[in-house]
Amino acid sequence: MLIGLGISVICALGALVAAAGVVAMAFPGRPEPWMPLLLRRAATMFAWAAVSVYSLGFFAVLESEWEFGEGASSVPARACLEGFDRDTTEGLSHHRASYLPLRFDCVRQDGSLYTADPSYLWMNWASMSCALSAAGLAIGAGYATEFRARRSAAVS
Repeated sequence: MLIGLGISVICALGALVAAAGVVAMAFPGRPEPWMPLLLRRAATMFAWAAVSVYSLGFFAVLESEWEFGEGASSVPARACLEGFDRDTTEGLSHHRASYLPLRFDCVRQDGSLYTADPSYLWMNWASMSCALSAAGLAIGAGYATEFRARRSAAVS
């Protein structure tokens, strides 16, 4: 899916631009107060990274879902058949797709299941870790701004 890859690349470029902003804070002439700005830039970088990884997985699940039922040999879903031996795919009844968390599970008639693509695991962990880091850094930026305001009020 070309759209998903394009969105992921655009978000990755946003993360790189934000990373350049973080690195720029190390050079002389940085704006003051620099700590909240650094934290906000880092939060932006992690947010873009989270969106980039999640969109890559989202469109992979969406593509597997769209391929189901489209043309010959598309039932069961191709994602459940490709790359698996005959014993694994025997007795497939249906599939389950989930966008949060990302997953595409293939279900057999006896109720057992296997995942169509193990790469969804790292995509889930990476997007969650980046999103939590972004939230933590944004909260830290707000705390740093509040701390600076209280300190200047106490001095005055």
